[in-house]
Amino acid sequence: MTEVAFVDEIPLAPSVIRLLLGKLAISYRDVADDDSLPASRKLQAILVEDAVGALLVLVPQNHLLDLNRLAELTGRKLTAVPEERLERLLGRYNRSLMPGLPALNGTPCLYEERLLQESTLLINCGEPGVLLEISSEDFKGMVSKASAATFGEPLSSIRPNLDRPDDDREEIIQAMHAFTARRIQQRLEATLEIPPLAETAQKIIKLRVDPNATIDDITGVVETDPALAAQVVSWAASPYYASPGKIRSVEDAIVRVLGFDLVINLALGLALGKTLSLPKDHPQHTTPYWQQSIYTAAVIEGLTRAMPRAQRPEAGLTYLAGLLHNFGYLLLAHVFPPHFSLICRHLEVNPHLCHSYVEQHLLGISREQIGAWLMRYWDMPEELSTALRFQHDPSYAGEHSEYANLVCLTVRLLRKHGIGSGPQESLPDELFERLGLTREKAEEAVKKVLEAEVLLRELASQFNQ
Repeated sequence: MTEVAFVDEIPLAPSVIRLLLGKLAISYRDVADDDSLPASRKLQAILVEDAVGALLVLVPQNHLLDLNRLAELTGRKLTAVPEERLERLLGRYNRSLMPGLPALNGTPCLYEERLLQESTLLINCGEPGVLLEISSEDFKGMVSKASAATFGEPLSSIRPNLDRPDDDREEIIQAMHAFTARRIQQRLEATLEIPPLAETAQKIIKLRVDPNATIDDITGVVETDPALAAQVVSWAASPYYASPGKIRSVEDAIVRVLGFDLVINLALGLALGKTLSLPKDHPQHTTPYWQQSIYTAAVIEGLTRAMPRAQRPEAGLTYLAGLLHNFGYLLLAHVFPPHFSLICRHLEVNPHLCHSYVEQHLLGISREQIGAWLMRYWDMPEELSTALRFQHDPSYAGEHSEYANLVCLTVRLLRKHGIGSGPQESLPDELFERLGLTREKAEEAVKKVLEAEVLLRELASQFNQ
């Protein structure tokens, strides 16, 4: 049919799918999923529902599924089917992904009519990495009882700001204009109503930039915050660090187990985390916020150690970048509370897209923009702001690029292992070359973290207290 990558092991389509396609007299070819295949030909299947019932929605992967347009079109407030029920449904057919075949479960179907512009389509058969290539004519026959409409938003019309940080302030203001529907007055900081940085966090930031700061200094700051002191001691005493003997004090935790650098960045992450509370709403199919943050920080810690000594950035700062890499998520929930639930629902029905497209489409800004801005507003190190701002740009090679590159590499590596949310994204060779790492060393760092998964989850639970 076309120049696609055919798979050696034939057949790849599961037997239930082959029987169905045979019954429908549809010709197909098994192909291996690959980033080089055009997203316009890849069909994304999403199962949504409301009180009336379920609806299978089909869109090309180069489109965002807009729930608002879907509501206007159907007169129904549709959202993604809950994860537990979807797993039970797929379990009937022994599948792990929703196949793009309306006839499989008899659910009513609505498809994006722009799919018909392609001569051939690539349809998920329910197995990761395996697609079915069918002709447009066969697809028309397959969806003859379905409804067609225009409800997707082409990604070409959504342009997340990935590489223009100088525009962030203006774009945040524009987003606030659209959100509030009133004229913004005074300074941006007052408009956003960001809570002031906690006193403990302010003290820790001062210590971070003080070259003469000592263990006594950080011990004194931590001990003035009883909750923080208890968490630092608990952290050091956890099985993850397997420290010999009992940890009796904050100083003991610092001197014998954690070290000055880790404690100062850990304490700062804890203090900042308490500034903005976790939102009550969240998307399905996502790793809990602090669990993902701890995994990311732990992997970055290992990657930093694996880099050539002459290229290594400040280890404590890379750890902090991992801990706070998704801080903009909390900020979106704080600044745009009514819209945040809408963001969550759109993320659920667009698992094929990075969250930047959803946020840009709905708000005009991304969590990376607003998170990086907040780091600068709070006078955090510029390296940290850069890490947050460019974490989804694997080609970023500007100032402090090693921090952003480490976060980018870590997030994508963890996504390959089912941690985080959104699609799996490729890891270009240039990214490894800039960091002086091999793919083997990077995978080894992830493997060590995943081997300690139970212990890390226990550590992450401390942030939720």
